[in-house]
Amino acid sequence: MTVMVHNNALQKDSGISESIGFVLIFSLVIVGISLVSLYGYPMLLKQQASADQKIMEKNMIVLQNDLKSLCYKSVPFKETSLKIGGGSLGVVNESASAAAGESFNISVNGVPVNTFLPGGIFNPGQLRYESNDVGQVVAIDNGAVVYRQFEFEAAGSTMLAQPQWFFDTDPVSLKRTTVIYLIGINSTQPMGSTGVGTVQMQLVPIQPDYYYNDGSPGTLRVEIDYIPDPKFDYSVAWKNYITKFGPPVSNPSTNVYKFDTDILVIKRYDALIRSV
Repeated sequence: MTVMVHNNALQKDSGISESIGFVLIFSLVIVGISLVSLYGYPMLLKQQASADQKIMEKNMIVLQNDLKSLCYKSVPFKETSLKIGGGSLGVVNESASAAAGESFNISVNGVPVNTFLPGGIFNPGQLRYESNDVGQVVAIDNGAVVYRQFEFEAAGSTMLAQPQWFFDTDPVSLKRTTVIYLIGINSTQPMGSTGVGTVQMQLVPIQPDYYYNDGSPGTLRVEIDYIPDPKFDYSVAWKNYITKFGPPVSNPSTNVYKFDTDILVIKRYDALIRSV
């Protein structure tokens, strides 16, 4: 009888050991899954969002090059297929840009440039990518690729790729020449796309150049007033560019840029986006 009791005790102890081992292993598995879900998965999503953002930054520079081909090389039509991940790509045409409040107002010696800008006002329109995950925006705005971050209330902006504005001084005559390109974006209807999209763009008839030269050095006072869309404000990006692209600029703190030149050439192009 003593031996039988001893064997039963051993069997019970063995069963308890297996149960404890199973509970420990199961607990470790649950803890591991919880840690991965708590820390690993959000980190993976953040890395994916960052990768999508970098891809779209490169895509927007590709689209900017397409615009350059249309405007500067007289290529009539461009088509580019691209991956749009983590957000959406949309077209903001010139009328929508005007409704949102964004404009470049240009005047010479206090008189608005009315040749092809009613009231001297240019509403550029945009090709704009908005991220769903991290509140980032990349846009083609008046020929420039600009970037803005919305995670912080006082977020600024930066210019990833510059437009082609020129300022040059003749070494002999010392005359200063300024060339400003205005590139507008239009569409026949609201457009947006996610996933894989194809951006088709076409150059509409070219506007006549605005050429101003009264023969008196230093008498042309050019004023560019950038009025941003309050929600998509690229003031810092344009300030950094305009104050550095060539002529000494006064009064940049108020988004009003004034500089002197002898010859001013303004060229306007309009691209029609047919699909995204």
